[in-house]
Amino acid sequence: MRATALMAVNVFRESVRDKVLYNLVLFAVLLIAATYLIGQLTAGQDIKIIKDLGLAATSVFGVFIAVFIGIGLVSKEVERRSIYALLAKPIERHQIVLGKYLGLVGTLAVNLAVMAAALYVVLAYMRWLSSEGTIKALEAPALDPAMLKAIALIFVELSIVTAIALFFSTFSTPILSATLTFGLFVAGHFSADLRNFDQVVDSPAAARLARALYWVLPNLASFDVKAQVVHGQHVSAGYMALTMAYGAAYIAALLIAAMVIFSRRDFK
Repeated sequence: MRATALMAVNVFRESVRDKVLYNLVLFAVLLIAATYLIGQLTAGQDIKIIKDLGLAATSVFGVFIAVFIGIGLVSKEVERRSIYALLAKPIERHQIVLGKYLGLVGTLAVNLAVMAAALYVVLAYMRWLSSEGTIKALEAPALDPAMLKAIALIFVELSIVTAIALFFSTFSTPILSATLTFGLFVAGHFSADLRNFDQVVDSPAAARLARALYWVLPNLASFDVKAQVVHGQHVSAGYMALTMAYGAAYIAALLIAAMVIFSRRDFK
């Protein structure tokens, strides 16, 4: 366990020092701040626009961070041949995989916190500028704590994307890993459509294949509650718990598969 923790800390430090990471976070924070200017174009709806675009920016840039750093967690070690130094140490291969994953998840948590704080700062400024009539007309408070629910589910979704990137990086090249991860990310947001695929096709084989893909692909659309939060709709604690449990189960399955593949990989 100590070896896993040390590996996670090292990955966290390396990720924080990565210039690409800094650029993505800075760009995301600037985009969240820029939503203030965009919101001014829609009279009376500026706070709602800022919430919507701010949460969307947090999600999109979080995906880029998860993919571009996640795909290099293992492949970078192999390309540098530093993997041999790691394997020579008293550490199991599954500890390497788990430690690298936890380190990147910690990095994601810190960056999401920064972007969320930036969003709340912009919203606080907008609330200070808005009239009482505008504030009372809002469907949800300007500094709505419910936005933290959307951010929490974004974090779980990004943790799944990180696990997918790590899984592919254990046996594939960085470019192919990035392509496959982005492909699964997009497919995961439309996987629910596969459930009713038999209603639009006449082929039983195609319908069975679609149903099988529905159960295999991650249902990432269930983690998207941004619209509900922005419009003041209630997101129940039961839904949050069930969705997070699903995410944890999917992450565990991906990590186990990644550990098995990495443990059997021959680096000679």
